[in-house]
Amino acid sequence: MSRFALGIDIGTSGVRAALLAADRSVVAIGVAALDDEGAGAGGRRDPAVWKAALAAALADLGASADLGAVGAVAVDGTSGTVLALDAQDAPVGAALMYNDAVEDPAVPQAIAAHAPRETAAHGAASALARAIVLQGRLGVVRILHQADWIAELLAGAPLPSDESNALKTGYDPVARRWPEWLDATPMRRALLPKVVAAGTRTGTTCGAFGLPAGAAIVAGVTDGCASFLATGASMPGDGVTALGTTLTIKLLSPRPVFAPEYGVYSHRIGDRWLAGGASNSGGGVLIAHFAPEAVARLSQEIDPSRDSGLDYYPLAKPGERFPISDPVLAPRLAPRPADDALFLHGMLEGIARIETRGYRLLAEHGAPRLARLRSVGGGASNPIWTALRLRLSGAEAAPALSTEACVGVARLALAHLAP
Repeated sequence: MSRFALGIDIGTSGVRAALLAADRSVVAIGVAALDDEGAGAGGRRDPAVWKAALAAALADLGASADLGAVGAVAVDGTSGTVLALDAQDAPVGAALMYNDAVEDPAVPQAIAAHAPRETAAHGAASALARAIVLQGRLGVVRILHQADWIAELLAGAPLPSDESNALKTGYDPVARRWPEWLDATPMRRALLPKVVAAGTRTGTTCGAFGLPAGAAIVAGVTDGCASFLATGASMPGDGVTALGTTLTIKLLSPRPVFAPEYGVYSHRIGDRWLAGGASNSGGGVLIAHFAPEAVARLSQEIDPSRDSGLDYYPLAKPGERFPISDPVLAPRLAPRPADDALFLHGMLEGIARIETRGYRLLAEHGAPRLARLRSVGGGASNPIWTALRLRLSGAEAAPALSTEACVGVARLALAHLAP
């Protein structure tokens, strides 16, 4: 009997795997770090490191739960991480990660000359730019995304990609196909994978990694989209803010929103859309001035119902992506008052204003108005900051059911559990 759905999250520092029961309750979670010691020049870009961490995470999970009862599995990976394979389906060199920018300026220039403004494939750090570089390696016959390759390890055979992971490689989520303009760029479209909607059954497990043979493999999403799904957000107007080192927002919308001049794009998950953007502001600015313990202590001296009187745009260094796209935008953190609590108040308020401005920008471009707000990341544990953010946004607070991306991607697999 197939009792569990399995979600696998390939994150920036490790692999996490969650088992969900049919009632959506979390049965167990397994964890393994990406150990790049002795991995050679590729380090964490080496797919062998991902594979080893996958095996370790599933072994950890199997120590506390029955992997033989897995009936369906889905995988998420870091957005925009791509790798090349040869004719034997072996990786050709190291992968290029989500934050790797190509060095040759001719590559993003060739994309810009032919790509429409709304595509998420622009720039030297796009997955498409990285794919163009990878295809030049000797013996390459396929280009895959990180989540695609992990799913193929589970299947022991080639599988399609999904509409979320393919977005930054140039996939058109509105027309639901690889666009013809790709043929005018250096990218050889034939190397790119077939793409299906997230949540589509794509194959079955081969029995590797302690999993049973014959469990359904389900097309996944990027790690950010998986984190959104984990929270339980499911209605248009539901927003999820990730308060980590940077500030990222996503809003569930019945229609796509594309405004690249403001750093806005939309992921497709079935017939729904996650519109959003990522600011360079966030918790990294706070930590540059205060230790985490000081942030918690000083927050208790702040009245979140009142304005600080300070007009800050907190950035760790010049440059902003969203809701302002300005590579040279200067941080604004002056004047600094003598009172540290007031200074922190101004920074928390400044980041909250950026968040509110971001959600309003999405609404101005066709997304629903923010109605319910869920928060994840380290900053979500600060109740003073939460109260301040809710006051400025005008949204209703909603609980995050989980903050684990592996739980979110497992939700996609649940529909494929055998009765």
